Amino acid sequence: MSEIENRTEEMVQPILDEFGFDLYDIEYVKEGSDYYLRVYIDKEGGITSDDTTDVCRALSDRIDEEKNFITEKYILEVSSPGITRALTKPKHFSSSIGKDVEFKLYKPVEYEEKGKKYTAKEFVGILKSYDEASDAVVIGIEDTELNLSRSDIASIRLWIDF
Repeated sequence: MSEIENRTEEMVQPILDEFGFDLYDIEYVKEGSDYYLRVYIDKEGGITSDDTTDVCRALSDRIDEEKNFITEKYILEVSSPGITRALTKPKHFSSSIGKDVEFKLYKPVEYEEKGKKYTAKEFVGILKSYDEASDAVVIGIEDTELNLSRSDIASIRLWIDF
């Protein structure tokens, strides 16, 4: 986490505690010429637009009180992580075991399914396990299990079949 993300977490956590919400993730990123400070919040039963508005206002006021906290112009966004939420932290992986995930790898892997060999780098499967010590996951795809280091995974998120 960057210094800005760490400091934002320190500022937003008391606000979330007051409202009874959970912090899912924080990211400070540059996209094009704009910087974004994104705070993802959650609660049992889901987050509403009123919830995100309340947290955004309180956090914005708190950030404004800090001089020189963020020197660049930025856009503050507070939202729910959504039903197809990205898995970025160990706790996200641990709480998602047994769920369907969509993931993309940096490099294609070869695997065998029903006697045929395939090569791919995008999959949908079931998150079978996560080992925090080795930062590795096992993902089941049909009759195959892929043992992967998280460093091999470009992105992974919950997957919903609509």
